[in-house]
Amino acid sequence: MDRRAVLAAGLAAPFAARAQAWPDRPVRIVVPYAPGGPTDILARSLAAALGEAWRQPVVVENRPGAGSAIGTEVVARAPSDGTTLLFAATAHVMNPALMPHLPFDAVRDFTAILNCAFHPMLLVVHPSTGISGLPGFIAAARARPGGLTMGSAGVGNASHLAMALFASVAGIELTHVPFSGAAPAQAAVLSGQVQGGFFNSTVAVPQIRDGRLRGIATADAKRWREVPDLPTLAELGYPGAEAGSWYGVLAPARLPPPLVARLHADILAAMRQPAVRERVIAAGLDPLETGPAEFQAQLAAEVGKWDRVVKAAGIKPD
Repeated sequence: MDRRAVLAAGLAAPFAARAQAWPDRPVRIVVPYAPGGPTDILARSLAAALGEAWRQPVVVENRPGAGSAIGTEVVARAPSDGTTLLFAATAHVMNPALMPHLPFDAVRDFTAILNCAFHPMLLVVHPSTGISGLPGFIAAARARPGGLTMGSAGVGNASHLAMALFASVAGIELTHVPFSGAAPAQAAVLSGQVQGGFFNSTVAVPQIRDGRLRGIATADAKRWREVPDLPTLAELGYPGAEAGSWYGVLAPARLPPPLVARLHADILAAMRQPAVRERVIAAGLDPLETGPAEFQAQLAAEVGKWDRVVKAAGIKPD
């Protein structure tokens, strides 16, 4: 064993011993959103399971505001001891492009632990459009550039960026109509006020099943289990337009590797508990088990991806 290996082993040993005894005090999971949403629901299910496993209080702390930046900064500045965790969502990797002066780096200031759950965006239209598939959608967009109106939950929201990404990949022009949240955007499409939009599967699937919206395509690499007959954009000739919402656990940067391993193993075990897994699926999400290294790489890749989309579309947040 060379000198560097000996030194690394010597430095890791105390952390490994500490990870075995950890946690010796309460743990908080910061949710950078208001109570009641999918991020909050998943975090509370996870906190309950971890509290039982660790025999320590695991408290969910909601710190909403600034598109999730307020709560995220709390975790970025917390000690790297595993007692403060962030339950993040896709906005974490979109915000750097939309808020260039964030007081933290979305990749370097965090340690990825586990990406827990995911649901894709679905492209939908109102039945009155007469559009029944992606070829018809593309044809309508090309016949009248900007003629198709697409609602979103707001400028820079995931639904807006999904639309901008697809328009870029497909080489079409769509007219963006922002609303103040997902509910009014969905209502506008349901009423025919706007013609379509990208909505997450939890919102879109019930309306597709009821015939109130028409599903055009799934913006994911694979078909969505709840609408297996709906093809993906990639299948239909538009790879690279994948968009969806993920939910995962991050910790402050420079977390000792033994503690990363311990957190990953314990959170993974908690997410695999039947009661927690059932809640994930009942919420319309797909359970994921993306580990630290892969999740860290995903964060970096997605920050770059959404930065390119925002710049190419000239999106300026309100």
